[in-house]
Amino acid sequence: MFDTLTLVLSILLTFILSIFVGYFIRVWHHDKSLKKAQNQVEKLIEEGKREASKIKKETVFETKQELFQLKKDQEKDLRERRQVVINLENKSSKREDALNNRSVYLDKREETISNKEVKLEEKKQHLDKLNSKMESALGEQEAKLSEISKLSPEKAKEIIFKRVEDKISDELTYYIREEEEKAKSTVQAKSKLLLANAMQKYASETTSERTVSVISIPNDDMKGRIIGREGRNIRTLEALTGVDLIVDDTPETVVLSGFDPIRREIAKRALESLVSDGRIHPGRIEEVVEKSRKEVDVFIREAGEEAVFKTGIGRIHPDLVKLLGRMSFRTSYGQNVLKHSIEVAFLAGKLAAEINEDEILARRAGLLHDIGKSVDHEVDGGHVEIGVNLVSRYKEPKEVIDAIASHHGDKDAETIIAVLVAAADALSAARPGARSESMENYMKRLKQLEEISMEVEGVKKSYAIQAGREIRVIVEPENVDDLSIISIARIIKEQIEERMTYPGTIKVTVIRETRATDIAK
Repeated sequence: MFDTLTLVLSILLTFILSIFVGYFIRVWHHDKSLKKAQNQVEKLIEEGKREASKIKKETVFETKQELFQLKKDQEKDLRERRQVVINLENKSSKREDALNNRSVYLDKREETISNKEVKLEEKKQHLDKLNSKMESALGEQEAKLSEISKLSPEKAKEIIFKRVEDKISDELTYYIREEEEKAKSTVQAKSKLLLANAMQKYASETTSERTVSVISIPNDDMKGRIIGREGRNIRTLEALTGVDLIVDDTPETVVLSGFDPIRREIAKRALESLVSDGRIHPGRIEEVVEKSRKEVDVFIREAGEEAVFKTGIGRIHPDLVKLLGRMSFRTSYGQNVLKHSIEVAFLAGKLAAEINEDEILARRAGLLHDIGKSVDHEVDGGHVEIGVNLVSRYKEPKEVIDAIASHHGDKDAETIIAVLVAAADALSAARPGARSESMENYMKRLKQLEEISMEVEGVKKSYAIQAGREIRVIVEPENVDDLSIISIARIIKEQIEERMTYPGTIKVTVIRETRATDIAK
């Protein structure tokens, strides 16, 4: 009994001890897990703080960078706007100066006209006095002649009129000569004004044809990429190339506008490369523009070297070679200036060879005669003056300098080579097809030539040939004699000069032909 009770008590005591031990073990494990979880939470919080701090720093840096870029773009835009305002102010100032000069010119002209009116009035009074003196002299001479010579009144009048006529004739001759000189000066000023007006009217068509390059793009979505965000791409390209980009509603087309053909070529190559590549952003634009500029420089040098090699003129200064290459981007009435210069070089060489002159020197002068056109966009003055200064700087022979200075007749030629170059220049420019014009203008010019010829009396048929540089006129032989065809040719020539505008010259050939036909049976 006692053993049983002891066993029960020991079991109960063991059970209670097991419960207490299990409880304490559980509590110990719970505290350990709690501390571990707390450490993990603290570690996560610390990592979160570090990540948040890092993100905050990156966000602040990116925001500052974007603000700096925006500020830079805004300052650039402000500079561009300020430059536009300065340009407008300069234009306004120049226009105001021009108006002031014109006002001064008109005042002087008005004063000159007033002086002329005063002089005319004085001459009129002088002539009136002469008339009165003449009448009194006639009366006196008539009386004396009648008394002394006992001539008839008719005979006396004849003698008196003869003397007065001789005296007045001298005065009239002097007056007519003076008026002719005045008329020549007036006509010269008027002709310059008319020429300036004609140049102004013609300039718009020439500008639209010669100062733009058209780039084809695969689709209209590319236009948005070319413009870029807030216009960054197009502004970058315009700033780097100095060429205006026109992106309008014309489908799949972008227009490059600028007077400098070399800048247009650089912009054209760069834009074509960007469109082909597809990556268009300011950094890429700078890289491609620089590459295109180097490519164009290489092309210019190679074009100049090829021209020198082709013409066989020997050694020439490297700067002149580069200037020759630049001429490949210049045109005159659609004629490539470098190709024209090569033609002139060969023609001048052949002409020199025929008269036993220095053929190589003639080629050299012919190749360099338009060298001033390579930089006339950048240097003040005409291309003749610029060319003379350039070749003088590089110690070219005096024959070359004389050929450049005289090939447009600005001064008299001093050497045979200069005369040959002027002749070769005229031959190259005047040959049919050398200088292009639009088909519509070409057809109008030919039609107008034939119409002007047909308006002359006695003309039977007329044909415009040699690309409009010659007009063949056939007259009616029964109504026009051999002497009259000279007059008809002159009339047609005068009508063409008065009513038409054309480069070079137009030859008028009038043909009078009489045919006799019989049939042998």
